[in-house]
Amino acid sequence: MDNGTQQLKKTVKKHIPKDWLCDLRIAYRIVMEAVNDIKRTGIINLFIITTMVAILTIFGILFRFTLSLSTFANELGNVLEISVYLKSGTAPAVVKDRIKVIKHVKNVTIKTKEESWNSLKRELDMHDVTNPLPDTLRVKVDKPDNINLVFNQIKTISGVEDLGYAKELAKKMQVFRHVANTTMIFVIIISAGLTITIINNTIQLVIQSRKEEIEIMRLMGVSNWYIRIPLVMQGAFYGFVSSVLAVFPLSWIQLPLQNLHKFLLIPMPVYAQNIVIISLLFIGTAFGAIGSLLSIKKHLQV
Repeated sequence: MDNGTQQLKKTVKKHIPKDWLCDLRIAYRIVMEAVNDIKRTGIINLFIITTMVAILTIFGILFRFTLSLSTFANELGNVLEISVYLKSGTAPAVVKDRIKVIKHVKNVTIKTKEESWNSLKRELDMHDVTNPLPDTLRVKVDKPDNINLVFNQIKTISGVEDLGYAKELAKKMQVFRHVANTTMIFVIIISAGLTITIINNTIQLVIQSRKEEIEIMRLMGVSNWYIRIPLVMQGAFYGFVSSVLAVFPLSWIQLPLQNLHKFLLIPMPVYAQNIVIISLLFIGTAFGAIGSLLSIKKHLQV
């Protein structure tokens, strides 16, 4: 019976002409309810936004530093390469072709034993000594994390006598990147928890102040979404305004970071500042709305 009634309502609703003017009035009324809720909160708005700005500013600064740290790690990773020493009589071009097909190999260059020996003789002034050096291949990998995987596969290729790379540097880079990523995740979780808690408590106060009004609206048959949306908009408003204000301190660290990149001869990450700003706006607004939803679910049975 219930299913039949619901189906009948859907069928009837499809044939009811839409009144766009009425929809606009409802939307306007919802926005005004959110504005009135913000006005009712009064001076508390200042404390809410100030606290959220501080939280989001810390997040934005750490996020911006993390992007630069990741760029430093990637640039150092590009310097890492595997040195492959070939057995006497092995054709370097053949081994090079076999290495190039290995997954994660970015580039392979040949340095013949003659080239290596000529460079060494110029440095040490040894002209009457027989060349003891082998032909060498320099292998670059796409990511530092994959260097050990490529290293193990090259070992199995015939004609390879020995090979090596800066293992300690690679390990330190992996630890460095892991710590940076873990710290960023931790900061996001803390920021989310604090923001949602602040919004949750604020919306709870609004619900308590409007308790009788909400009860009257329920008795009048007002739909749940009409009650929920102004509260969600209020939380999103706090998050958005706080995010906009948190963007300004980012300009204070942009110039020092640019100078640091120039000093280390490492290019700035592409669109890093824009990425941080967009992330701040999205995260602040989303966390504000989520905090409101959680508060509604907990304190308002609609």
